[in-house]
Amino acid sequence: MNSKILGLLEFNKITNLLAQQAGSALTKKRINELKPAVNMRQVSDALTETTEAVSVIMYKGSIPIGEIGDIRDLLKMARKGRCLSMRELLKIKSTLTITRQAKTFLTSDVPDNLKIIAEIAELLAPVPKLEKDIDSAILSDDEMSDNASSALKNIRREIRNKNDQIKSRMQKITSSQTSSKFLQDSIVTIRNGRYVIPVKREYASMFPGLVHDQSSTGATLFIEPQSIVTMNNELRQLEMDEQAEITRILQLFSSRVAEHHHEILNNQNLLAELDYINAKGKLSILMDGREPKINDKGIIDIKSGRHPLLDPEKAVPINVELGRDFSTLLITGPNTGGKTVTLKTIGLLIIMAQSGLHVPCYERSELPVLNEVFADIGDEQSIEQSLSTFSSHMKNITDIFAVAGRNTLVLLDELGAGSEPSEGAALGIAELEKLREMGALVVATTHYTELKKYALSTPGVENASMEFNVETLSPTYKLRLGLPGKSNAFEISRKLGLSEAIITRAAELLGENQMDFENAVTRVEEDRKRAEDILAEARAKEAEAADILAKADKKVKASQEKADRILEEAREKARAMLRDAQGTVDEVSSELKDIRKTAQDHGHTSNAIAASRRKLRSAEDDYQSKAKKARSVQTGKAPKPEDLAIGMQVKLTTIGQTGEVETLPDSRGNLTVRIGMLKTTANIKNLIIAESAGAGNKEKKRKAYAGGARQTFVNDKVRNVKTEINVIGRNLDDALYEVQKYIDDAYIAGLHQVRIVHGKGQGILASGIRDALKKYKQVKSCAPAAYNEGGEGATIVILKEKK
Repeated sequence: MNSKILGLLEFNKITNLLAQQAGSALTKKRINELKPAVNMRQVSDALTETTEAVSVIMYKGSIPIGEIGDIRDLLKMARKGRCLSMRELLKIKSTLTITRQAKTFLTSDVPDNLKIIAEIAELLAPVPKLEKDIDSAILSDDEMSDNASSALKNIRREIRNKNDQIKSRMQKITSSQTSSKFLQDSIVTIRNGRYVIPVKREYASMFPGLVHDQSSTGATLFIEPQSIVTMNNELRQLEMDEQAEITRILQLFSSRVAEHHHEILNNQNLLAELDYINAKGKLSILMDGREPKINDKGIIDIKSGRHPLLDPEKAVPINVELGRDFSTLLITGPNTGGKTVTLKTIGLLIIMAQSGLHVPCYERSELPVLNEVFADIGDEQSIEQSLSTFSSHMKNITDIFAVAGRNTLVLLDELGAGSEPSEGAALGIAELEKLREMGALVVATTHYTELKKYALSTPGVENASMEFNVETLSPTYKLRLGLPGKSNAFEISRKLGLSEAIITRAAELLGENQMDFENAVTRVEEDRKRAEDILAEARAKEAEAADILAKADKKVKASQEKADRILEEAREKARAMLRDAQGTVDEVSSELKDIRKTAQDHGHTSNAIAASRRKLRSAEDDYQSKAKKARSVQTGKAPKPEDLAIGMQVKLTTIGQTGEVETLPDSRGNLTVRIGMLKTTANIKNLIIAESAGAGNKEKKRKAYAGGARQTFVNDKVRNVKTEINVIGRNLDDALYEVQKYIDDAYIAGLHQVRIVHGKGQGILASGIRDALKKYKQVKSCAPAAYNEGGEGATIVILKEKK
């Protein structure tokens, strides 16, 4: 699309916001070059990427990408055999580390709806062995570890020993009473990499050796004693051996980098892609964006859309339709009433969507994928080119006519402005007719009454207006479709105290037709307001009814809880009855066994056996009676399809009402139940037969009610709980209180991973919070955050799965 139009619609400000969410210079460069796509498939995939990124961020936090250094030149040099420095190898290692972390993050415990991001993660190819070896061998940009190789370790040990030997020998020289008087200072120093001592110039002949330097005044010579020249030479040789070994190790690592050139380069490209997708997701969350439905039919249906650069607390959302019943929308209204912002909002939301970005509107919004968006907005008068406002407008219109057509959108601000009203209105109508003939979608603003009349009388053209409050003399910024804006000049003048005689005379001069039109618009506006007042009153009554229903539900819940308590007490009594009956049976059985044993031993007590049998039968009958009674308390009778008959009384467990079966269950178990004068569809699993409805019905109803409440509670938590909490500045007690409450909320919401930001400071908050987290039963593990996520200043908490 035309870069001038993108600038006019302030798309560059959107890309600046997007770049702020990116972690690497590679991604920011790509964002600065971002242009809207015109291919449906590309736009759809780009929007899907953003939606997936939002899912990942909301589920477990931002993808750990961080700063990705541009290592393409380093890879080329390695392939050509050049030895990379320690600094350059650390850059390679950083990319390898980010690759491994990103792949781990995106291949375990992620949302199920990932497709594009999952494919990118699958293509990432970590090289853990090379990463680990570089990490253990190179400590910093200019320091290699002793453990980089056994040879290097041995050389450095010899260097330390040789240094100690030289220092010991030099110490003896400087501490000698004979030579101390010839020294400028009893110290050992280094010049040109060799150990020397400072000797007064006049005594230089007393110290045979090599002179390496002198002081600024020339009074002191720095002499390497002859007795340690050989030792210094040996030390120098060891240092050269050390450097040669370091070079050999660096060359070895460079060769290994060259071997993995393709994997590492591909990883960098994939990480940059993930960083870009992650930035889009973060921007969507920042501006509360949604993925719009896209189409190739030129249909615009924006629901509660707002300009993404305006304060969301102050911006008034707009609803705009275009492309179905009409292709041209004419917006009228007062100056500074929001007409121009509305034009820019429509154009900017379309461009954002075609760039793969979510837009701040409701999810059911629909936007087209267009070939071009054209705009003539604002006063682009050019002094250098001697163009007036009207001339500038006509030049833009001429350019638009040269390229506009089907699948394009034209935004025109103050159509026909800058000329005599009648001529301007005529030109405006002619321009609209030409654009409609070319098949373009058009949204235009105007003050001309003739254009309002044109929209009223022309099929395919619709009026809209920006609302104005005459009482407060201020615009409301609300867009009203289907109604032209009326002139408020007379009302405003009257409100400001202008003489009624002047206003009456002005109305006479305006003309009868014009006044009739304005009066008609006024009547329609009054009717609309009355309808809105009626609707508002109906909604208020609906809200009142909902409040009454909520209070009734609360009472029902309290009654249900009381019934549940009574039911539990009854169950406990039933269980006690069962235990008593069972005890009696066990006692009689034991007696019977004893009597039988005695009878076998002595051959009598048949009467006692008979009596015990009668006692046992009586106890068993009592036991069965009590057991049946207890079961009737604990379970309700759930009907099978064959148990039901038309006219049978049943109770709906979902609402706790009794009704009559109207139809038998179908194959899915659905049937019709009449409750009083009301017929409702129910499923057999939500019914019990009313005649035997006892505790089971109450239990089912309680569970259904509790389940719904619990699900509502959890859904509220999922919507409101963020993936991190900041307690910086709190004392430990306050911080622990907030953290415990936050962990409870996050666990209930089903979050898997959260971040607690506490800062570094003296470590009191960090250690106190981590100690407490280890005792929370919801916490699976906790650890300091990665360097790019806050390091020791934050703690990553992994929560257990919710049962």
